[in-house]
Amino acid sequence: MEKKVLVLNLDHTPVAIVTVQKALVLSFLGKVSSLVHYEYLSVRTVDKSFPYPAVVRLHDYKNIPYKGVLLNRNNLYRRDNHECVYCGSRKHLTIDHVLPRSKGGQTNWKNLVTACHRCNTQKGDKTPEQVGFVMRQPPFKPTLSYFLAEYAERNAEEWLPFLDLKTV
Repeated sequence: MEKKVLVLNLDHTPVAIVTVQKALVLSFLGKVSSLVHYEYLSVRTVDKSFPYPAVVRLHDYKNIPYKGVLLNRNNLYRRDNHECVYCGSRKHLTIDHVLPRSKGGQTNWKNLVTACHRCNTQKGDKTPEQVGFVMRQPPFKPTLSYFLAEYAERNAEEWLPFLDLKTV
């Protein structure tokens, strides 16, 4: 598997993830500088060898408006580790409104959780407290760094010092 390269803005905020080819092209064009390399990896040509970049930083600040992490089923499941927040089951997952919509609950990161079909049905149109459920973790709005850190822990430990692991 080919490793990916984390691109940071001039202020060290994550901007993108690119292939090593794109990172090397940006480097040769003088648009980025390499901050960290993957150990024991290199890109070789016929007569040269280049260190394999892990993290690069742009030379000029790019104003990229932050839109946040998209609220969708896949990202919600990823945030909750593909487990029911009430019982920990990984089967028959659904999405549950902590405060039901009928009681004024909004559809947002802090009111949606992953729940198994059994717990969601048992909870019904009530709050977790009314049914006696305790959430294993409270719902929160994840940042881009949160999801990048998830990838980095499995594939690119070199990225971790550059990621803000706090949630918003």
